[in-house]
Amino acid sequence: MKLSRQLIINTFIISAFSSMPLQAQVLSEAELSIKIPLAKKSTTRPMTVAYVPNLKRYYIADGGLAPMGSESEAPTSKSQIHAYDDTGKYINSAQPGYDNRSIYYNPNTGKLETITYNISSDVGFSPNTGIYSIDLSETGEVKDSSIEIMQFNPAFGFANTMPSYDAANKRYFAKQGRSGKVFIVDPKLHEKVGEITLDLAKAGVAHDDISDCFAAYTGVKGEELLLLDVDHKAALVFDLAGNFVAKSELPKDLKLHAQNHFNGLGYANDMLFVYHEGEGEFGTYYGFKIIK
Repeated sequence: MKLSRQLIINTFIISAFSSMPLQAQVLSEAELSIKIPLAKKSTTRPMTVAYVPNLKRYYIADGGLAPMGSESEAPTSKSQIHAYDDTGKYINSAQPGYDNRSIYYNPNTGKLETITYNISSDVGFSPNTGIYSIDLSETGEVKDSSIEIMQFNPAFGFANTMPSYDAANKRYFAKQGRSGKVFIVDPKLHEKVGEITLDLAKAGVAHDDISDCFAAYTGVKGEELLLLDVDHKAALVFDLAGNFVAKSELPKDLKLHAQNHFNGLGYANDMLFVYHEGEGEFGTYYGFKIIK
């Protein structure tokens, strides 16, 4: 039995559309998915969050400058990294010795990695700056030991930047301070390979409304970059051309403070993490689903 020409065409169209990936959706209202109450006081200040999927562990890094070194003591930061399970239960803490700005899981190396303050040497060269892999136990406990991956690289620009990692293309997105600019960094090169200017006006914000140093890379095509609008309590989504895509409202009773402009941020396990200082003895990280 022969199929009609129109039926063949219709079958082809249905097949083609069914094989296409579903379009991701920016939620008009962010969904709270997890809370991680800090089990101990931050050694310096709560900085950022990572998730290692095979271990089902979250890692929260503190950030703070190291004391000046001496003949008897190296200039090692007191900042710790803390491990939690996927329900938010505390596991352990360790002190690898870095002023962490970004921590993230790198699926290309299978390692938890950290980017330090002043990786760009923007305010002068200092020890223990660069990118390092943090050692973990087989069951996910964080250790004091680490391995150097890369020393300083001026392509990252702003000293306080909290870069996000694009594992598929092995590059970083480094938000620059007091602006809507994001540098694209290939770690093999010492100059930025691109620059994105985010359309803040279209998003209805000024540079001092948003997270100063942090732009998350989501990995979602057409909705790649995400910022926290601190003053209006929202997540802002942009594409790689800098075009504003959509806004996701955060709960209006969420109390954000000045420090949320500069730290207490992260994007891990497909969630935006925001530090809520007022909840719990030492504060709590909220994980919000923004893109579904």
